[in-house]
Amino acid sequence: MFFSGTALVTFGGAYAVLAYVAQQAVQTYGWLGPGEMVRGLALAETTPGPLIMVVQFVAFLGAYRDPGGLDPWAAALLGALLTTWVTFVPCFLFIFLGAPYIERLRGNRSVSAALTGITTAVVGVIANLGLYFVFHTLFKEVDETGSGPLHLLVPDLASIRPSALAITAAALLMIFRLRWSVLRTLGVCAALGLASAAVQAL
Repeated sequence: MFFSGTALVTFGGAYAVLAYVAQQAVQTYGWLGPGEMVRGLALAETTPGPLIMVVQFVAFLGAYRDPGGLDPWAAALLGALLTTWVTFVPCFLFIFLGAPYIERLRGNRSVSAALTGITTAVVGVIANLGLYFVFHTLFKEVDETGSGPLHLLVPDLASIRPSALAITAAALLMIFRLRWSVLRTLGVCAALGLASAAVQAL
């Protein structure tokens, strides 16, 4: 039900809805931890189609940890397959049923104004996802504070990960100063991450 509802309200693309998926999966349902969610998002960034990769990952872990009467591996596989199905079905329905009317909507000023508002909101949602990613990557401990609908992530500055901070600084240097391609930068950062993990394991 959660993933089919998510697919129905996916305005603005995958990044817009991934912030919502992360919040619900981690904070509301407790299917996985913040660090695992960040790893799922990172996994999705290595391939095309980040939305389906993340929802499969979340469903797999959630079903594995709460398999009911099934074997955990069978439940995890079934959860991932079911999630793929319910995520794609609303999209296909929108495409096949709504495609003939899309061109008419583009000429409607009221609809265009509404879509402009949605675009603005999507930018904020994507920025929120970026901050979620940054805080849970650079810091071991991140608290949440706020009241009502407003929530603020507050990292514990004492829990900073020096290796992650160094790799982030190197990535910023490669992208903005050296003008390297994203693919080349990702390769170097992956190698630095592996080296860091190997050193920490010793």
